[in-house]
Amino acid sequence: MKSKAANWPALLLACLFGMHQGLAQDTAGRDDPEQQRVAPFQVFDNLYYVGARWVSAWLLETDQGLILFDSLYGDLVDIAVEGIRELGFDPDDIRYLIVSHAHYDHVGGARRFQQEFGAVVLMTEADWQLTEGEPEFREYPRPMRHLSLGNGDTLNLGRTRLRFLQSPGHTTGVLSSVFTVYDNGYPHTAVMFGGAGLNFEGAERLGMYIDSVDRLLAMPDVEVNVSNHPDSGDVFARYEMLEERQDGDPHPFVDPESWTAWLELLRRDAQARLDSEAAGN
Repeated sequence: MKSKAANWPALLLACLFGMHQGLAQDTAGRDDPEQQRVAPFQVFDNLYYVGARWVSAWLLETDQGLILFDSLYGDLVDIAVEGIRELGFDPDDIRYLIVSHAHYDHVGGARRFQQEFGAVVLMTEADWQLTEGEPEFREYPRPMRHLSLGNGDTLNLGRTRLRFLQSPGHTTGVLSSVFTVYDNGYPHTAVMFGGAGLNFEGAERLGMYIDSVDRLLAMPDVEVNVSNHPDSGDVFARYEMLEERQDGDPHPFVDPESWTAWLELLRRDAQARLDSEAAGN
């Protein structure tokens, strides 16, 4: 079989287009679990995709239990729960649920994970406050208040250590996570930017967003984009390449160049919107 390494530049261009367009896609069928169901899959030694077609959920395996990133919502929560079981894990072993931001598609299933599986929910204080107010897009079961995280906070579970960055803009309390993934035992630095969408307005929020992107761009040695919407990291196309990977091929998710290029694209668009608002357009 021909090595996929030769297609790497084309993949980078496709990823950037997909990342840029992801949140602007048609919303039809987003709430239908049959249309949204995706078979779970392993991406790294310790990281698995258990999300839906339009919104992500990721499972991080540690030696002392499981960490889930984002909860899905409504009937889609079953996709994550069933996916975890299909991979051979037990949802009762979820120790922490890390919520990237308090929009319904990421936090809407959190209360179920609390009640059924005893997961401890973590998000920023600003977004805990959002869960106590009027929802921005739609109503969802509000999670019981657990723990807050902020800039520079860390979480240790066994030998796994995560570091957090408050990166507001998409909401006022977006939480980004930094952790290590392993490819056949070889470590790579991964980041989940907790809120990349530019579906908001206002100079103050746009300024927050640009500052957040600048801080992410300044982070050294980021190699893996763990996106909380699949289109923002071209997750499914990369997984197809991963399935066909041959000895000596790069890991399709280890792509620092597209991480940087994506952030630069987000920053450019945010600055253009800020400039437009300042001009009164």
